[in-house]
Order: sequence, then C-alpha cells, then structure tokens
Amino acid sequence: MKRILTFGGVVATAGLLAAGLGAPAQAADSVADVNLANTNYAAWQVVDFWFKENAANLINAKPYAVETTVPAKHVSGGGPSADTKPGVVPAIGDEKKTATKSKNVNLPKSTGKVFFRGSDGQPHWCTATSVQSTYRNVVATAGHCVYDTASNKQTMDSWVFVPGYYQGKTPWGIYVGKTAFTHYDFDVYEDGDRDYAFVTVYNGVNRGAIKRASDLTDAEKKIVADYRTKTSQAHPYIWFKHKGTEYFQFLTDTGRLGDNVGGQGLAYNQKLGKNVFVFGYPSGSHPDGNNAYSGKTLKWSYGKTFAAQAPAIKAQELQGIKSSFTGEGSSGSAWLLNYKSAKRIGYLNGVTIGVSDTDGNKRIDTSVSPYFDGETYGVYKAAAALWSGKIV
Repeated sequence: MKRILTFGGVVATAGLLAAGLGAPAQAADSVADVNLANTNYAAWQVVDFWFKENAANLINAKPYAVETTVPAKHVSGGGPSADTKPGVVPAIGDEKKTATKSKNVNLPKSTGKVFFRGSDGQPHWCTATSVQSTYRNVVATAGHCVYDTASNKQTMDSWVFVPGYYQGKTPWGIYVGKTAFTHYDFDVYEDGDRDYAFVTVYNGVNRGAIKRASDLTDAEKKIVADYRTKTSQAHPYIWFKHKGTEYFQFLTDTGRLGDNVGGQGLAYNQKLGKNVFVFGYPSGSHPDGNNAYSGKTLKWSYGKTFAAQAPAIKAQELQGIKSSFTGEGSSGSAWLLNYKSAKRIGYLNGVTIGVSDTDGNKRIDTSVSPYFDGETYGVYKAAAALWSGKIV
C-alpha cells in the first residue's frame, strides 16, 4: 500500500510559484469515481433531509470520529517523496498574481463543514474546503468523510457541503454532492496514503420565505400539485404542518460555490519543511479529558511540515505537523501553503486524516495528512473538469 491515515498538510519548495504547471502522467485506472446524488430528484431529497424541521439534522449532527486518533507508536519518521515535478493550480482570484506571506490571519471563507449520514444512520460532519476548478464547483476533504470505511457501503448518504455554517445557519446555502473522486487505492483498499477526495457539487440551495398553502402563487401551486400527483418528480420546497395549517418554503438557487466563497489553489509534489496553515473545525477532548474545542467555529494552527509514517495503518508516505487540533470533526481540515491572509487564499497541499499524542502526555500534539503528489493532482483534475448543474 502506498498511503494512509493521519492529519496534515504540505509545504512548497522555495521555487513554488515558479514551478512548472505541466500535468504529471496519470494512469486512467488510478482514479475512482462514484455518484452521490446524480439526479435533481435525488438532490432534492438530500436538501429536504437537512432543511426539514427547521434544519434539525444540521443542528444535531455530531462530529465524525472514525479512525481519527493514531497511537503514538504508529507515528514515526520517514515518509513521502515526489513522483514528478512540483506544480501548482492557483486559487480563484489569484490566477495571475504572486503569492506573498502575511503576518495576519484572516479565516478563509472557502472552508466549511460537510454533513452526511454515517453507517450508523445518524447525521455527522467533517471539515472541507472549496478549491479551484473549471466550473467553480469542487470540494476537497478526507476520503473517509465521503467513502464509508466503517461499513460495506461505498459512500455516505445525504452528502452536502455548507461553507460558513453556524448553528443551523447556511449563509451561502448548502451544496449537494453529485460525484466523488478519489484514488483507486483508497476506494478499493482503503489505503490511508490516499485518504483524500474531491467532490463536485451542484449550485447552492437555500430556503426562501415561509408561505401558507393559501398564499402560494399559481405557479407554486402547480409545482406542488404536479409532485403530489406524480406528474413530476420535481419538489423544490420544504413542507410542514403546524396547528392544522400547511406551510411551504420554496428553495432558491444561490449560484456556484466558487463564485460565492472562492476556492483555494492546489499544490503537489512540494518539498517538506516549510510552514503551512491548517484550517478546520476540531471538536472533542484530549486524552486527558480536556475539552479544548467545541467544533462550532473555524480554528487554525500553523507549523512546519515533516515526513511521517504509520505502518500499522498501512501509511508509509504521510506528512505531519505539530498541532493541538483534536480528532473529532478535524478530518478534512485544509492544509494551505503560502496562505495570503489579505485575500484568504493559498494552495491546498493536504487534508487532515488523523491526530496523535506523540510524546505520551495525554495531549494531542500532531496532525497528519496524505502527501499530495502527481497522482493526487490526477484525481483532482478528473473532478475539476466536470460541471454539476443546478437543482433549482
């Protein structure tokens, strides 16, 4: 196996910005893809699950904690190496500009939470981020936050990305996942060195004004009637009943993800040993019981990447960073190289897949990530070229 479980990001060489953008060779059979919600009807069903009962499932979702804590004895030196020349894809809005280092830290709008139903049938969330793509519709996260490694089912149900989420609020709407892309070795072998995924999403959807049934327009009444009589599968609305009165909340299109919150660039085959920012929603306690993070707000950590291995979990080529992020909810956190605080953009160079207490003091001190190489770029490129469409 070539890659496995940890928490992390990557760093660039001194010549990162001058690195060639030539795409590395990519074997056609190294990219795996699977449909999440490939019809409007399926996507509407997903939206209904998260928005019904005043977004109760969003509010009650728990941080995903599957395979996030790596025992200290399973983290050691050694690690990744580049498979081709280093390369970068610029962030949205930075295509013709040069990255510079900033002393201030403004949190990126591109990072948010992905919500899904796990193998236990309950709502959960991880961290994810919007990335540059042809149609500004791609989200990057940990592979195990998309593919269900806890059961025999291939992917999670009802998968959505919500940038800027806070206590049931969806400021830019929710973005239903359409197609997920990962490396063949993760899809088939759950190879932790390839624990990353790139997901295309539909245009965002948000809730409009609540209307009583008696106040619907003729056009809205027709939509409801067509759906209820099975004339059409379209039902772009949330329905509920209160004290005997029917209420409807029609959905509105919020546009493309990247147009609303931007999208980070991508860097691959970069040398280790430079500083990166990690942005995520850590939650849960340290081993000593200290509950350091609530998971409610976006947090950041900063440090220098280093090579790591975790042979016991089939991970020989990882990268690590010193970080106090706890494991629950942190999976999928964005590792950003050359992050420019003023514009809130950088280069995605890793995603958190695990954490560890490496010195045995019962406090999490390390996060790890797969090393992004030319094959990672190939998986990203497969997702980045596809348009998803609209739901509403």
